[in-house]
Amino acid sequence: MHIKIDELNGSEIYELLQEHLQSMALHSPPESVHALDIEALRKPEITFWTVWESDVLLGCGAVKELDSQHAEIKSMRTSSLHLRKGVAKNLLNNIFEEAKHRYYSRLSLETRSIVFEPARRLYANFGFTYYEPFVDDVEDWHSVFMTKEL
Repeated sequence: MHIKIDELNGSEIYELLQEHLQSMALHSPPESVHALDIEALRKPEITFWTVWESDVLLGCGAVKELDSQHAEIKSMRTSSLHLRKGVAKNLLNNIFEEAKHRYYSRLSLETRSIVFEPARRLYANFGFTYYEPFVDDVEDWHSVFMTKEL
C-alpha cells in the first residue's frame, strides 16, 4: 500500500467520496450527515490522503487542523471493494505520524453511533476514547465523538 497527499482531482477519488456520502445519507437523517464534500476537503486547513495499491484506490482520510494543538480526523473511508485489508489501520498510522510531526497534542473525530461499529472498534484499538462534542459540534444521537491525547 502506498499513502500519498492528494489534491482531490481524480475520478476515482470523486467516486470514493460519493460512496462515502451515499453511505452517510443511507444511515443518517440529513441533519446528522457531517461528511465533507470534495470542495470542503480542498480547504487549506485540511490535508487529504489517499491509499493506493498500484493504480487502485483503496481508501482515503483527512485531517482538519482545528488549532495548533488539535486536529480532527475527517472522511476516513475504505472502498467497499477493499474492506478488511488493513487500509484504515495503515492510514491511521500515517495520520499519527503526521500529527506527531506537526506537534499536535490531541486528535479527535466524529463517527456514526449505530452502524459503524467496526470503525469505532478500530479507533478504540488505537487509543481513542469517547468524548464530548468538540469545536462547533452539538450532541446528536446518530454521532459519537472520540478523542486521543498524543
